[in-house]
Amino acid sequence: MAEKEMEYRVELFNKMTQTCFNKCVDNRYKESELNMGENSCIDRCVSKYWHVRCYLSLLLDLSLALV
Repeated sequence: MAEKEMEYRVELFNKMTQTCFNKCVDNRYKESELNMGENSCIDRCVSKYWHVRCYLSLLLDLSLALV
């Protein structure tokens, strides 16, 4: 069970990283560091991803409790 949980967390992290990177970072790489806009976008993206994951986890826990 712990192994499956770790696989899930790694997959979630990888999906979040790829999604937020593709959404927020210009693919032309004008600078070697992220600029302020990219940093803000990534912060918001990760925050939304995390909130949705927590919300879905709560809903799943509630639905399992009702069964």
